Amino acid sequence: MATPVQRALKLLSLLQSGRRWTGEDLARALEVPGRTLRRDLDLLREIGYPVQSTRGPGGHYQLVAGAALPPLMLDDDEAIAIALGLRWAAAGGTGVETVTESAQRAGDKLRRVLPSALRHRTEQVLAAVEFAHTTPPQTDNAVLRSLATAISKHAPATFDYQGKAGSSRRTVEPMRMVQMRGRWYLYAWDRDRHDWRNFRVDRVGTPHIEAARFTPRALPADDLARHLQDRFHGPKTVRIVLTLNADARDAASRLHRIDGELEPIDDHHCRYTAHVDSFEWITVVLAATDIEFTIDEPTEYRDFLNMTAQRLLRAV
Repeated sequence: MATPVQRALKLLSLLQSGRRWTGEDLARALEVPGRTLRRDLDLLREIGYPVQSTRGPGGHYQLVAGAALPPLMLDDDEAIAIALGLRWAAAGGTGVETVTESAQRAGDKLRRVLPSALRHRTEQVLAAVEFAHTTPPQTDNAVLRSLATAISKHAPATFDYQGKAGSSRRTVEPMRMVQMRGRWYLYAWDRDRHDWRNFRVDRVGTPHIEAARFTPRALPADDLARHLQDRFHGPKTVRIVLTLNADARDAASRLHRIDGELEPIDDHHCRYTAHVDSFEWITVVLAATDIEFTIDEPTEYRDFLNMTAQRLLRAV
């Protein structure tokens, strides 16, 4: 059973999410009876955390917004998650200039303020992992901040863009920035072309943010990352869906290349969705692993694999 200190840390973590928690939801999350929950809430108040409660229908608990809080407290999972994220950023994973050194400094500061036992556990994890230093195209931090400001204010942005066809002047209504394939992309409505466009942020010149405001248009998709991936794949690629007889984590470690998505189905199966240029490529990838699978779609891949199997069997 969790100790009072462990429960207090978890309770604080839940309340810091900003959500309004009912007493029943908090007790269920902590796996304690209501009386124990009230004692833990009183403990937080005693050490300076302003926990506000309301009674009656719709009653809830939450931390008082804007109040001065005691020093940051993290549980084990939170501290390790932050430390790993900073280590990834320090290895160049964000693709943003100046972030690499900043992430290293932030990680050092975090470890210095952690309690000794938690710092030791965090350092154990960091000593056991290694991130390859990546060299994606580096995005200017000032450009990223300017575009983020334009997005938050719904302000049009004008910039020089170095595309495949050369340099051009673009005026857009910026909506989102998406990080994928080691690069940052701006997704925006292009006023001159009257259509949605995506721009590699590392090819965007210093933007001029206008004082005027625009009314945001409805995005063409809820999942912009997936939407952009589909656009990048183009009409020549084929979508293949397989059910693998392995859980998602095991499949990720055993597949030699993953140019698709793994979605857990249950403890022993996952769904693998990939866009490929040819049936031959995905067949080589699957043959290089011993994971059994079934083909969900398309029918053409079933026919291709059946013919290939027959040809290989004739050879023996």
